[in-house]
Amino acid sequence: MKTLPIDQVIPDIQAALSGSNRLVLQAPPGAGKTTAVPLALLDAPWLERGQIIMLEPRRLAARSAAARMAQLLGEKVGETVGYHIRADKKVSQKTKLLVVTEGILTRYLQNDPALESAALLIFDEFHERNLHADLGLALALQSQEMLRDDLKLLVMSATLNTHALCELLDAPLISSEGRCYPVENVYLPHHTARPERKHLAFAVARQVLEALKHESGSILVFLPGAGEIRQVEERLRAYLAEHRKEDVSVAPLYGDLGKEAQDAAISPAPEGMRKVVLATNIAETSLTIEGVSIVIDSGLQRVSCFSPATGMDRLETLTISQDAADQRSGRAGRTGPGRCYRLWHEHMQLSRHQTPDILSSDLAPMMLELAQWGVASPDELRWLDLPVPAAVQHAKKLLLSLDAVDEKMRVTAHGRALSRLGLHPRLAHMLLRASEVGCAYEACLIAALLSERDILKGSADVAQRLELLYRRGAEYPQVSKSAKEFAQRLGGVKRPEVLNTQMAGVLLGFAYPERIAKSRGVRDNRYLLSGGRGAILKPDDELVGERYLAVGDLDGAGNEARIYLAAALNEMQIEECFGELISEERRVSWNNERVEARVQRLLGAIVLEERYDADVSEEQMAQGLCEGIRSKGLEALNWSKEAVSFKERVRFLETQKSSNPAAAALLEETALPDFSDKALLEGLEHWLMPHLSGLKSLKACQNIDLLNILKMHFSWELQQRIDVLAPAKISVPSGSRIAIDYSDPQTPVLAVRLQELFGLTQTPSVLGGVVPLTLHLLSPAYRPMQVTRDLKSFWDGAYHEVKKELRGKYKKHYWPDDPLEAEATSRTKKRM
Repeated sequence: MKTLPIDQVIPDIQAALSGSNRLVLQAPPGAGKTTAVPLALLDAPWLERGQIIMLEPRRLAARSAAARMAQLLGEKVGETVGYHIRADKKVSQKTKLLVVTEGILTRYLQNDPALESAALLIFDEFHERNLHADLGLALALQSQEMLRDDLKLLVMSATLNTHALCELLDAPLISSEGRCYPVENVYLPHHTARPERKHLAFAVARQVLEALKHESGSILVFLPGAGEIRQVEERLRAYLAEHRKEDVSVAPLYGDLGKEAQDAAISPAPEGMRKVVLATNIAETSLTIEGVSIVIDSGLQRVSCFSPATGMDRLETLTISQDAADQRSGRAGRTGPGRCYRLWHEHMQLSRHQTPDILSSDLAPMMLELAQWGVASPDELRWLDLPVPAAVQHAKKLLLSLDAVDEKMRVTAHGRALSRLGLHPRLAHMLLRASEVGCAYEACLIAALLSERDILKGSADVAQRLELLYRRGAEYPQVSKSAKEFAQRLGGVKRPEVLNTQMAGVLLGFAYPERIAKSRGVRDNRYLLSGGRGAILKPDDELVGERYLAVGDLDGAGNEARIYLAAALNEMQIEECFGELISEERRVSWNNERVEARVQRLLGAIVLEERYDADVSEEQMAQGLCEGIRSKGLEALNWSKEAVSFKERVRFLETQKSSNPAAAALLEETALPDFSDKALLEGLEHWLMPHLSGLKSLKACQNIDLLNILKMHFSWELQQRIDVLAPAKISVPSGSRIAIDYSDPQTPVLAVRLQELFGLTQTPSVLGGVVPLTLHLLSPAYRPMQVTRDLKSFWDGAYHEVKKELRGKYKKHYWPDDPLEAEATSRTKKRM
């Protein structure tokens, strides 16, 4: 057996686990940790108490690792080394090393929180931050602390970002060297643009052909998804056939492929052959494809991102992290020196680490697991990263709507039944409800359609897909296999003689009650979801025209999400199958400047039925008027000049009290309400609504005495004090009483004709002399001539220039040389 870098630290690992129950191992790609470490621990004395259980982030990696370790022992899988993944299990009484994946470890812990069968849990490739790995570690830590202090935990990570992990576990760190052979990273030349995503398949295929011409060995190509893999595969096969290159095989590798196709992709190329493996990030870790010496990395990955705001997942094509880039290039140096062609420029900055699933995923499955574990909130456990609160709340709300938990996040009997099916709570709920209405087989097909790649282009109609699977299921082996698996989980559902496609919408509604949708108009392709969001079908989709839909798949982008999968349902089905979600509300609203009351039957945001209600209380009518006035603004009311003035005067005093120390001292014991427009609109129910009794329209509100209503906030004494401190009008030397403009509460204005102030030396003021008025000095024609807050300075200076202009324009008026000695007047010289 050849020597691996990890071999140098295996004695340290053995010693650490003999004296401690927690350990972190950092070992870069190519170190050999996945297979060498578990096998080296099989003879440990403490292993007599149970098995080693190793968690892998992917099913392919779990099967591959188990097969490789069994081969190294000279045994078949299922003897000393076994595996247990979804729908596939190879174990025996002899199994001491069990490789598991996905939710299998969580299921073990839920069934036996003490995990009595295990002596050691290994979390492999923990740097990928798979949600199941984070959850499994959190549960295992609590199990170790409360039930099994002898249970050992080994967390293995390929990255150097292990400080936080060591702190979480309070564990020592052992580090190993990385890959066995050097890998040269080749970047795009500076003069070459990075390929656009729409041209990615062409650029990758061209790079593969260049490598086939100038390099030796097999090639591993990383692409973001199955779509790009099929495009590159088509181009390569056409080229190889045209040039009759029979010594090169092309093998796709992605999660939706069957077991046989996946195994064929990772098996060594036959003697004299070269292989081109087109893979997603499924091939980043824990896999060694014999003969690969060249990696071509697109630098992209497809990630499912969940938005708590929309409650929807959205597939996004993103640039990989530096950690992932290192993992990918490491695949070229597993069996010898290699080269990695990176389809980006060397100066391009990559994020250091990938965002953990726990910060970007739908948390409903995890929260159901926590509820079953007996935990109401994630912060009761220890995590490397606490999940986003908004995502936690969304998950709780969903589980409550599915009757999986109660208000205190305690799992219900229905929730336990959902959990036993091992599916997303939505799909599990659909299967159980479908069994009640006699459509379990159809639900299994729909669950498979939602879980696997779409089998039909064109219409979004799920009913068409059901018919296709029912009649030609053999043409879609992966979807049919999933449907069969779901049927087995329900206890063996039989294929019916007649397929009931009429219930497709109901079944989708069971899984996605917030995605029952109503058309916004006749033959309209726009829909309103019961959850409140908008959604849209392609204009030519066959479902356009259906009044109601249940939506199974849509994106979360934009104001109107694009519908990909849906099925029609009718009013009778909604009433019979979703009656518990229907509520009845009396809503008072505006209609042509009047308040009308209507009774609405609602399914979330969808109005199923609406009727006029004549039996409306005066309080409801007044509330409706307030809502209407609020929507239109205060200007919808009939404000007299006196009411506006009083409102602004109170606003002036309140503002000065809060911003002017002298005013604050003067008004210290005076309580003043907030008369700003914002406060008055928000408080309509308090100050205006009691005066709307018997009124039904905005027109009827025009006779309301707003001045009197506002004054009711104050005692008679306080009204007198307001008149003194902030008078509505002020007398000027001419004898006129001029209104003060308080619209700007910081700077009240007195707009007065200049000649009416002759003889006045001091600037008029309010608030007991604290706030001088800003004087807008006007011509006899009431045109602005000067603005000042210092009248004496104006008389001494600027008046003499203004006087010249006024004498020229207004000859009939008196413009004295000495304004302080002149008599103030509002008349012309003739009438003086």
